[in-house]
Amino acid sequence: MPLILASTSPYRRELLARLRLPFDTVAPQVDETPRPGEAPCDLAVRLSIAKAAAVSARHPGAVVIGSDQVATVHGAPIGKPGDFERARAQLRMLSGQEVAFHSALAVTDGTRTTHADIVTRCRFRPLSDAAIDAYLHAETPFDTAGSAKAEGLGIALMDSMHSDDPTAIIGLPLIALTGMLAQFGLDPLQAPLAAHGQPAVPSGSHP
Repeated sequence: MPLILASTSPYRRELLARLRLPFDTVAPQVDETPRPGEAPCDLAVRLSIAKAAAVSARHPGAVVIGSDQVATVHGAPIGKPGDFERARAQLRMLSGQEVAFHSALAVTDGTRTTHADIVTRCRFRPLSDAAIDAYLHAETPFDTAGSAKAEGLGIALMDSMHSDDPTAIIGLPLIALTGMLAQFGLDPLQAPLAAHGQPAVPSGSHP
């Protein structure tokens, strides 16, 4: 059964490859504009389902994974900074604060859909301007909500991190995903490539 990741994110692509299941990547082309009054957690779940559904409609017969992540502080959403100055302002705001990262996940085969929201709570250390600038020059995390790449040097900004799934913070909760894929007959431990110890790689990407 074909497996498709409804994302062109290199982070999610690398994470899914760890399961050693062959897959394609397809851009979901979904409007990600929040609805008026929509809670960040509801936005993340809605978009993950919408991404999976959009790609599933174009690829009948495939199992499609959709995912979306929304970061919040005090219940307010935090977007991707886009540039150095916005990232600096974000990290100044997050210094000493707890940030909740909602990593939503949806899997569909076009007939049935299952979804989950895995929350990671990160407490940032008190950050000096010198530390913030040093980090931003080193890692340029301008495409990351919260301006910190926890899979890289951004971990040095954290005082603590709590989650049921350690990969959720990077954008694809693999513990939850493994259980969800099993419901669709895709078990990484039963796959031929996994049995031979050969890592599967994405077979290609499509616009």
